[in-house]
Amino acid sequence: MTDILEANDRIAAVNRQVFDRHRNLVLNLMSSPGAGKTILLEKTAEALKGKLRLGVIVGDIETARDKERLEKYGLPVVQLNTGSACHLDANMIASALPHVDLTNIDVLVIENVGNLVCPAEFKVGEDFKIMILSVTEGDEKPLKYPLMFRESSLLLINKVDLLRYTNFSLEEAKANARKVHPDIEIMDMSCITGEGISEWTAWLSRCYQKKFGAKSRA
Repeated sequence: MTDILEANDRIAAVNRQVFDRHRNLVLNLMSSPGAGKTILLEKTAEALKGKLRLGVIVGDIETARDKERLEKYGLPVVQLNTGSACHLDANMIASALPHVDLTNIDVLVIENVGNLVCPAEFKVGEDFKIMILSVTEGDEKPLKYPLMFRESSLLLINKVDLLRYTNFSLEEAKANARKVHPDIEIMDMSCITGEGISEWTAWLSRCYQKKFGAKSRA
């Protein structure tokens, strides 16, 4: 396993050089299935229009349904189907790059396969790993799957509009996340109501400006 990760990291470093050369802020978006990755990207596309140019590499085991959803927003999207693999790795991303016009993208989101284990182990060339946890899962998830949260710079707690229908505790979830990663940033969010979207897109803008010292090339 060590050899596999070392080989992956070498390819990820090359990917990162490509992204930096094209002035791309790259995010590795991770979650369990159904936590809300695709709807987050739909809402992000709407909120960033005219500000930062968004592109997506979608990872799924089968189908191109998420790609089709995102293309309706005019986004450049590349689909990667992994077959049986439960995550994207650096070599898969490298294979997708010839099909992505990075010169017309400011923020590239790699929407990883829905899984709470493997995606955190494999770098793909990203600047940040982002974790989505929905309130319909469980506030103990950071303790059960610590690597996902330990590797993430930002935790988005989604579907907060459903809190009253669950026994999910925001306070407990945040405390558990900080037990495994004391410095993790956390935002409450509802992609349905729009709560938290402006804070999320402001975070993206700050990260882009911090990395490149400039606004979008749009």
